[in-house]
Amino acid sequence: MKALLDTNVIVDALQSCEPWAGDAQAIFRAAANQRFIGCVTAKAIADIHYLTRRCTHSEALARETLGKLFMLFELLDITAMDCRQALASRTVDYEDAIMIETAQRERIDCIVTRNLEDYRHPPIQIRSPAAFLEALNADTGI
Repeated sequence: MKALLDTNVIVDALQSCEPWAGDAQAIFRAAANQRFIGCVTAKAIADIHYLTRRCTHSEALARETLGKLFMLFELLDITAMDCRQALASRTVDYEDAIMIETAQRERIDCIVTRNLEDYRHPPIQIRSPAAFLEALNADTGI
C-alpha cells in the first residue's frame, strides 16, 4: 500500500501538535516498520523545512529533520503537468488539487490528511490519520 502524507500530518508528528500527534506519530512508526510505503511531495518538504527552521531557529536541525524524513518516506516530484491539470480540478484548494494530480500519476492508494473538508469529489481515497491507521491495522487494504 502506498500513501501520500499531507504536510499537516508530518508537522503534527514532528511538533507533537495535539490532539493529532498520537495518530501522526503512529503513522511514522508504521512507515518505519514498513507496514506501508509513505510518500511526501517535494513541495511539502520545502514547507516542512521552513516550519522546522522557524520553530527551532536552527538550519542544522531543520536539515537533520529532513534527512530523517528522507529515510522514512519516498519523495515525490511535482510536475508541470500536475500543476496544469490541477487548474481544472473540482478541488477548491489548488495545493490540494496538485497533491491529487501527483498521487494519481504516482498510483498512490490514498492521501492521508486531517484536512478532509478541502477534498471534495476526489478521484482518489482521502483518509484522516485515524481512519488510515484503522484500515492499516485491520489489514483491509486501501
